[in-house]
Amino acid sequence: MGSGNSLPATSPAVTVPAFWPMAMRLAQAGVDIYARNLKFAEEEIRIHDGLRPKLATPHQVRLDLRTMRLCDYGGSAGLPTLVDAPYAGHTAMIADYRPGQSLVETLRAAGAGRVLLTDWKSATEDMKDLEIDNYLADMVVAIDDLGGRVNLVGLCQGGWLAAMVAARFPAKVNSLVLAGAPIDTDAGDGPIKRMAHDTPMSFYEELVALGGGLMRGKFMLQGWKNMHPGQHYIQDHIDLYEHIDDPMYVAKEETFNSWYENPIDLPGRWYLQAIRQLFKDNRLAKGEFVALGRRLELRDITCPAYLLAGAGDDITTPEQVLDAAKYLGSRPDEIVRQTVPGGHIGLFMGASTLRNHWPTIGRWIAAQSKDWPNAPPR
Repeated sequence: MGSGNSLPATSPAVTVPAFWPMAMRLAQAGVDIYARNLKFAEEEIRIHDGLRPKLATPHQVRLDLRTMRLCDYGGSAGLPTLVDAPYAGHTAMIADYRPGQSLVETLRAAGAGRVLLTDWKSATEDMKDLEIDNYLADMVVAIDDLGGRVNLVGLCQGGWLAAMVAARFPAKVNSLVLAGAPIDTDAGDGPIKRMAHDTPMSFYEELVALGGGLMRGKFMLQGWKNMHPGQHYIQDHIDLYEHIDDPMYVAKEETFNSWYENPIDLPGRWYLQAIRQLFKDNRLAKGEFVALGRRLELRDITCPAYLLAGAGDDITTPEQVLDAAKYLGSRPDEIVRQTVPGGHIGLFMGASTLRNHWPTIGRWIAAQSKDWPNAPPR
């Protein structure tokens, strides 16, 4: 009878060395799995901790204001095109994502002339009491510095700010593009509308108090992720693990997450003003919002307008963008209403949308500028 370590007597010809190749393969598999897990963990740390968002296309900072840097990308002579990036918790990288996949780069290539971008700054403690008026005033400073008249492109939350500028100072805006912009916040039935109407104002006030007078970007990021928890907390990590040995996939993930996982802070007063007056009371669409001392009427916007919505956008539903046509004073034949496939973020940085739709918008902008500077302001 053999010892406890011996092989079964029924297999006298099988010796321990016979198992050696299999043992080595199992051992190597363990090493490979360990190495893969280590690589995955290191990449997770890089993506979520070590990377910071950067604008992709070379540019110069034309103005450095308290609220934003005005980035100048150059381009052909003529009426400038000013892209107003969202001020909603993330940087302007959404409009200048990466080489070959950049909205500002696309507009320049399509003939939109000299292109500039508002790079809104993260709010510091001394900015906690800034209001929407402060941001409107800096937009006016930027436009005046560019000669006093621009083609204005408003993205997402930058859209309602752009519409405010166009309504308050119609002569400063030659044409207006509103992309994924919540203008009529009572329209549609998206989760943001429901949350704004169903959540008491005290909840938002408590968040601002918790942030020391600021609306912290990390609070907003948590809220966005909780809209699709399965995707952000499970599926994204599974996808990265499955593609951890694909350098192109990892590079794309790093680029996206350098933007998405690094939110910026907003002034508490600005944020609460936007929640109450725009998303709860819908004052801009109703003609009740007061900006820089005057009540705004969207019908005072008489320039050509291009309204762009994402069919699958659950942040700004298509109705909130397209219903702006009911309020603008522009001639009906000078308002373009377009719905394209995809969701909210893809509207600004999605490769398909940039390739198939934004060049058309760039050419449309160029067409509105063909008679400048001889055409009188409307």
